[in-house]
Amino acid sequence: MQPQPWFKDWFNSPYYHQLYFNRDEQEAAKFIDALIQHLKPPPGAHMLDVACGKGRHAVHLAEKGFDVTGIDLSEDSIKEALRHESANLHFYLHDMRLPFRINYFDYAFNFFTSFGYFSTQREHDNAIRTIAQALKKDGCFVLDYLNVHYAEDHLVHQFDKEIEGVNYFITKWFDETHFYKKITVEDEALPEPLIYQEKVAKFSPGDFTEMFAYQGLQIQEVFGDYNFGKYDVKKSPQLIMIARKI
Repeated sequence: MQPQPWFKDWFNSPYYHQLYFNRDEQEAAKFIDALIQHLKPPPGAHMLDVACGKGRHAVHLAEKGFDVTGIDLSEDSIKEALRHESANLHFYLHDMRLPFRINYFDYAFNFFTSFGYFSTQREHDNAIRTIAQALKKDGCFVLDYLNVHYAEDHLVHQFDKEIEGVNYFITKWFDETHFYKKITVEDEALPEPLIYQEKVAKFSPGDFTEMFAYQGLQIQEVFGDYNFGKYDVKKSPQLIMIARKI
């Protein structure tokens, strides 16, 4: 048997949710509001939130009147997200590497570096293919990723964090192809510390241009932060790409 990929257990862990889901909700909502203002989708547009987690972004989009579907491979996340389901908000347990509806959505989103986790290029290509196939012709895909050069230059190699009595000791490093993060969890409720390791691929704008083009997606705009500032390869913290299905 092959070992489970790192994200399978980690994304289902309550510690993952505790560590990451205290992120600034206001910043996330502000970015999505600005994105919708920029894209100007028609009322009732069908939207796909890929790797939706517990559904906080999908909920925000649905509140604006869009028909939103969220998919994620974490059972615990989808179980939580399903509590928010409504007539225009739907959630499914689904692996983004596998097809999900064809020519159905007007917009697809992948927010906050929820890509680049897989072991092989074929798996990454499969994920882009899933998204491209799910979009209608002229549909729009927005991918929000880290900017590799900025992340290298601003990497904090070690730090720790305490959240509700749980201690997280975090170590970060990188090589030519990936960023890595080792997370050691110490909790009095545990018989011994838990150790998780994240791995995210280093993809450049050129890499994404090639991956997108292969699946019939063409990049239209590129931004470097959540305020839609111009992308700068060294200075921009993010790589936000807006592509169209041609």
